Amino acid sequence: MDGFKYFELIRLSDDLVYQFDFQEKSEGIFGYKRRDQDLWITHQVDLGWIAFDQESNAILGKPWETLPGDQSLSHPPEGIWVSRKGSKSYVYELRYLKSK
Repeated sequence: MDGFKYFELIRLSDDLVYQFDFQEKSEGIFGYKRRDQDLWITHQVDLGWIAFDQESNAILGKPWETLPGDQSLSHPPEGIWVSRKGSKSYVYELRYLKSK
């Protein structure tokens, strides 16, 4: 798990970087929390790894190229991710780095 404790999502349109750390979200549920706000990427049984807003019941981001059945249960897949918030969408690249 050492290599999967921290990752960055880099927005490809402007190189903006979001940093995520592996943490316990609640009792026995683990995920990756964005450092600058309470946004989590967690594994959902049928959906795989996603950024999910429980208040609006909306998927905010997910891997573009890796189907849920091909994803590891222990960490989100590297590569291209897409997000949607309202009428805007973005393309990101997820990269694992050593913990900072």
